[in-house]
Amino acid sequence: MSDTKESEIYAAPRRPSIATGEVDETVYDPKGEDEFEIFKQTTDGVQFRIVGWPKAAIIFLKVIFATGVLSIPTAMYGLGAVGGALSVVGWGALNTYFAIVQGNFRNSHAQCHSIADMAHVVGGPVLREICGGLFIIAYVLCAGSGVIGLSTGLNALSDHAACTVWWAFLSAVVIVSCASVRKYDKIGWLTWAGFVSIYLAVFIVVIGVTVRDRPAAAPATGDFDLGYKVIAYPSFMVGMTATCTIFVSSAGTSAFLPVISEMKNPRDYKKAVYVCMAVVQASYLTFALIVYRWCGKWVSNPSLGSAGPTMKKKNSFVHWGTWLSCTIVLGSISFILAEAIPIFSYLIALTGSICFAPLAIILPGWLWLHDHAEWKRGSVLKKMVWAGHWLLIAVGVFTCVGGTYGVVQSIRAAYKNGTIGGAFVCADNSHTHG
Repeated sequence: MSDTKESEIYAAPRRPSIATGEVDETVYDPKGEDEFEIFKQTTDGVQFRIVGWPKAAIIFLKVIFATGVLSIPTAMYGLGAVGGALSVVGWGALNTYFAIVQGNFRNSHAQCHSIADMAHVVGGPVLREICGGLFIIAYVLCAGSGVIGLSTGLNALSDHAACTVWWAFLSAVVIVSCASVRKYDKIGWLTWAGFVSIYLAVFIVVIGVTVRDRPAAAPATGDFDLGYKVIAYPSFMVGMTATCTIFVSSAGTSAFLPVISEMKNPRDYKKAVYVCMAVVQASYLTFALIVYRWCGKWVSNPSLGSAGPTMKKKNSFVHWGTWLSCTIVLGSISFILAEAIPIFSYLIALTGSICFAPLAIILPGWLWLHDHAEWKRGSVLKKMVWAGHWLLIAVGVFTCVGGTYGVVQSIRAAYKNGTIGGAFVCADNSHTHG
């Protein structure tokens, strides 16, 4: 009896291997894998496990790509081309590594299907609630940045035909509507359309800035200072805001975890992550450097202006009422935050420092230490790697505290000097009319 129970609980491997991205697959069979998953392969009820790894990669791309590519060129003005490029590569590599760490941890702990579940394993119910709350706050802020970006685009396309608040409200309605679709498979077409449209839009912007004699936001006539810097020497406030902006551009990997539960083969998660992050980092580096080189300090902001049986009953009125209530309430909060902090890069940076520094650096480092506790008593190399993960946790703490301070000071300065005129104002945030 005990042997049977043991095999059911540990249908997936108990411990990830030493190397990043490798998961021990010595004990694996399809039936055991299905028992391990929260969504079972069934012939009746709602079937969730139908997402292949290519579609998962596209979902990941859409989660990561939009906010990052729209905010990095602005951040590069604070860090300079060299500092900005190194920041993109460094944060991208770290976020990719911790995405794999989270996937390995999930595949070695049967009860983990979200970042909050993982927090519960290493820190108990209190940490679970903290991380769950941070996850919700993070994506409310991300939705807020989406409201700002979409309202900026609508302002530009309509030649500021309506008050910006109305465009923001319309943007929030669209976001809530899309968020109300409850299965990743059903939003597959939407993620394809979203990723392709944003990628093409950015590509067009990149080409567009190179054929102009001066940036669109620069003075129309006369000499002007481009403000392009190969190496910059920012203040702490500016540097931390720019660093957090670049960090958060690829830090949303905790949102990958729920997708695993809907994948046909959850062990294909690594393929989706590597494809996603390779495309993202190559695109970020290329697009951001070109836009910054041609626009300098005149780059627009955002840059486009330059389980179990109960799961079978999820079609009930109660479920849909709960689901839609969550999306509408959280979408409304996103709208309010977008109007309160109407500068895109500041909202993105604040999301990175407050939420993603703990979720994407501190907690994954802790997860690794939890599953590799014996390394502190191993060889010299293992001890160094073990200590290195403590160092990464310290980096996360510094990014959280220092980044939040820097961003808050930047927002205060923006209100003080008039860059932010106020909350819920009708001014054209696309700067189409100067």
